[in-house]
Formats: sequence, structure tokens, C-alpha cells
Amino acid sequence: MTIETESPAPSTPATPGGPLFSGIRVESLSYERNSMPRCGKCLSVDSFLPQNSCIADIPKPDVSLVRKLGAEFVGTFILIFCATAGPIVNEKYNGAETLIGKAACSGLGVMIVILSTGHISGAHVNPSLTIAFAALRHFPWIQVPAYIAAQVSASIAASFALKGIFHPFLSGGVTIPSRGVSTAQAFFMEFVITFILLFVATAVATDTRAVGELAGIAVGATVMLNILVAGSTSGASMNPVRTLGPAVAAGNYKHIWIYLVAPTIGAITGAAVYTIIKHKGDDAAGTSRRSFRRGKASSSHLCPSAHT
Repeated sequence: MTIETESPAPSTPATPGGPLFSGIRVESLSYERNSMPRCGKCLSVDSFLPQNSCIADIPKPDVSLVRKLGAEFVGTFILIFCATAGPIVNEKYNGAETLIGKAACSGLGVMIVILSTGHISGAHVNPSLTIAFAALRHFPWIQVPAYIAAQVSASIAASFALKGIFHPFLSGGVTIPSRGVSTAQAFFMEFVITFILLFVATAVATDTRAVGELAGIAVGATVMLNILVAGSTSGASMNPVRTLGPAVAAGNYKHIWIYLVAPTIGAITGAAVYTIIKHKGDDAAGTSRRSFRRGKASSSHLCPSAHT
């Protein structure tokens, strides 16, 4: 009698030169690296509805919503504190930070937040990003209000903390169009730089072929680049809560609508453009590769109609 033994599965081939971040698994910026199912209906609920009933077909999260909101609050607090402190210090000490320093404060703030909380909450720290990902079905709509509430409250808390530390220099951290810059110019600039930001963020956060572990570096570098380009014109907010919190603390709401509307439209457009142009062959074949990752990606949970 012949006994057949199952040969062990081949190990994942080592990345040439070794992984860039050994042992780190960053689930940056997105609820799932796979897109939300596009069944045309809603999401299944398995507790009190029939099996095929739907309200929303979302995968069960491996982290509780409370912990996600906690991580989102802390991450947003860190980002707003750092991104706003740079311009305030620049104002208080007569240009000590310079534009490069202000760009570094925001870019490095984004990077460390993504690397530290991306695997918990996705490290959105930006309502425009949350809305854009939900609109493109990379994030469940049912969690959007809670995420935005955490982001807004963290922004206001960070801004009042800065007010307590640096008063009366908080006006340096408020994002308003620079002198000589029209409302239309500021609006278009915020739209374009947020488009760029979300194009990059969608690539590294939702495409399974992208290097997910480098999301923090890629997005942080994009933020720095955008501030170097637009910091002297519109203030380079790219984030409604980057403007809202300091505006509330300083009592300066001048042209605030620009920084609420333009980034949101730019974010949705940037995420949509990448979603349209990306190659979908891997997703259609059911494969899910992740660069510099060990282990298999989790399977997506699709409702029955998604398979037809």
C-alpha cells in the first residue's frame, strides 16, 4: 500500500535584497485592499435577516469599530498638531521653518501616522479621503459618519492644544488664500493637489499589486510635494479638517468653503481616475498579490449576485 504524503506548500520567495520593512504589515489607508463588491444591491447581514437579504455586503472587520475610531482620533490629532505647529512656529520665529520645513512637518506627520495606525483604522485622517474611498466602494458607507466625527473632533482638540501653547500666534496655522490669490485660483489649486494625493493614495492602498508597506512613504512624499507647490498660494490644505480645526480655534472662517468643497471633489476625482485606469486582470482572475508581503491576502466577501 502506498501512502501519499502532502508536500509542504512552497514558501514565498524572498524579495531580492530582503524586505524593506521586515515584519511590518501595513494595511494603509483602506478598509480592504480589495474593492468593495459591486453587486448593485447592498450588504448582507447575517443576524436578523434572511441569508440573501442585504443592507451592505461588507467583510467583517478584524478590529472593532471603537478601536478604529480611537486610532483615527489619535492619528488625526498627531497629524493636525504637527502640520499646524510648523506654520505657527514659522510665524512666531520669523520664518525659521521656511516652506520646506512646513512641508516636512505635514509630510512626515502623514507618514508616521500611516505606519503606526494604518493597520488599525486605515489611517484616513482626512474626511475627503474617507468619502472618496466610500464612493468608490473601498470603504463601507455605514462607517463614514463615525470616521468623520473622529477626524473633526481630533482636529479641533489639536488646534485648541496649539492655541494653549502658542497663543496668540495661532493665525499662522490657518489655511487661507495668500494675498493676491483669487478665490478661483485657490479653489482650483486645492482641487488639483488633492487629486494628486488621492490618485497616489488609491494606488498604494487599494491596488493589490502596489507596495502596500510603502504607502506611508509614498503618501507622505506626495503631501510634501503638494505643499512645496501650493503652500505659498492656497496654503495646501488637501484636508477639510486641516482647515476646520485651526479655523474654529482662531475664529477665522475666511473662505473656509474652499477647503471643504475643493478637496472633497478633488479626492473623489483622483480616486475615480486611478480606479478607472488600473489593470483589473488580477482581480478578475481571483488572485491577490501584495508586494513585500508574506502570506495570502484575505478573500473578499461577495454576496451571491456578485458572482453572476
